[in-house]
Amino acid sequence: MPINILMPALSPTMEKGNLAKWLKKEGDAVKTGDVIAEIETDKATMEVEAIDDGTLAKIVVPEGTNDVPVNELIAVLAQEGEDVKAAAGQGAQSARTPNVPPPSPQPSPHRGEGVAAQAAPPAPAVPRGGAPSGPPALTTPSPHRGEGRGEGVRADGHGTNRIFSSPLARRLAKASGIDLGRIAGSGPHGRVIARDVTAANEGRGLKSPVAAAAPAAGAPLPVLAPSDEKIRALFAPGSYDIVPHDNVRKIIAQRLVQAKLTIPHFYLTIDCDIGKLVAAREAINAAAPSDNDGKPAWKLSINDFVIKALALALMRVPEANVTWTEGGMLKHKHADVGVAVAIKGGLITPIVREAEAKSLAVISNEMKDYAARARARRLKPEEYQGGTTAVSNLGMYGIKEFYAVINPPHATILSVGAGEERAVARGGKIEAAQMMTVGLATDHRAVDGALGAQLLDAFKALIENPVLMLV
Repeated sequence: MPINILMPALSPTMEKGNLAKWLKKEGDAVKTGDVIAEIETDKATMEVEAIDDGTLAKIVVPEGTNDVPVNELIAVLAQEGEDVKAAAGQGAQSARTPNVPPPSPQPSPHRGEGVAAQAAPPAPAVPRGGAPSGPPALTTPSPHRGEGRGEGVRADGHGTNRIFSSPLARRLAKASGIDLGRIAGSGPHGRVIARDVTAANEGRGLKSPVAAAAPAAGAPLPVLAPSDEKIRALFAPGSYDIVPHDNVRKIIAQRLVQAKLTIPHFYLTIDCDIGKLVAAREAINAAAPSDNDGKPAWKLSINDFVIKALALALMRVPEANVTWTEGGMLKHKHADVGVAVAIKGGLITPIVREAEAKSLAVISNEMKDYAARARARRLKPEEYQGGTTAVSNLGMYGIKEFYAVINPPHATILSVGAGEERAVARGGKIEAAQMMTVGLATDHRAVDGALGAQLLDAFKALIENPVLMLV
């Protein structure tokens, strides 16, 4: 039997991907571990490896195809000793077969959803315009596949707004105190499954309050954004060009709306004297040894000091190093600091893990590597997912003060403005000082005003006395 190669889920939030490039041609031999294709996700370009030997019999989705759904048939692999033409023909037939949704499995009173459910064979995927066919694909099935459907749960007592969920998802939601109606389901037919509840506990996959709430009879309908047609009607035909959104911009838009609708933002500002920091940076860079190529071993930036100072401040104020979940507060043991990096069409936040324990030189070199690979879309999902806080620095653009939007599941984000010479009053005299304004946005559910002020005060003490970061 030929093996169907499906569009893999390369991250927990991935729904579609772009098939950027095939590295093997039809008829090429494939060995286990060979890289056969490059897939562009919303954040990075990932390589897909074969996990079986054979011959690439048929490429169903050509390279350059965008928005290919996860688990869609993209190619067919003929196993060793199998007729390649016959396997290719079977793959082509699968792609032409009308799309018939598979029947939903019935709940079983003897079947759980934990290890046993994950061990059950996954349902075959439905290709684009094709019927389920063939043995399991060369990609790892998503964790929620194989769970039983469970019965429908009604959100109210009148039979409206039915919420279908699995038994395990309902138990987890009840234990966490999460309303199932607020969770976006990723199971068959939009059913809420265990993975969705876990994601909701981390602040992901939650519907907006408007979308989650079903208006009562006679209640006013929620205010919706104007449609594309209504917006275009405001402008003369031919006076604009339409530039379609790419995956990066779509995901950024979704996460920003989610953050602003579900996280109550609270803002704080403080001014920092960075005179000592600037002097220390110059002295440290001047003392950097040279490598074999004659290049300095490090070249620290102001942002490297900011990352380190924020990480140490979170260690001094551990109550602010948290993540809000409906079931309880996650108190983190380390400061994993995400750093916003501008890329084409948006931004990404690679994470400096355990930044409180790393030297400034290590942070600096790590960020240079992250930034270069981020712009080349070569970051791995584990390098930009998660984290406990984030830094957004627009000082290099001359921005004096701003407030970034919190990046779920973080409870804080530090916005860094430009360092500039300002007149300040000291001891009754006006003096020139090198100042920098930073803004802190907090999730007010997790970090209230007083706690946020303590965090900023700890940050200010470190950034104004950089020698404290070295001890």
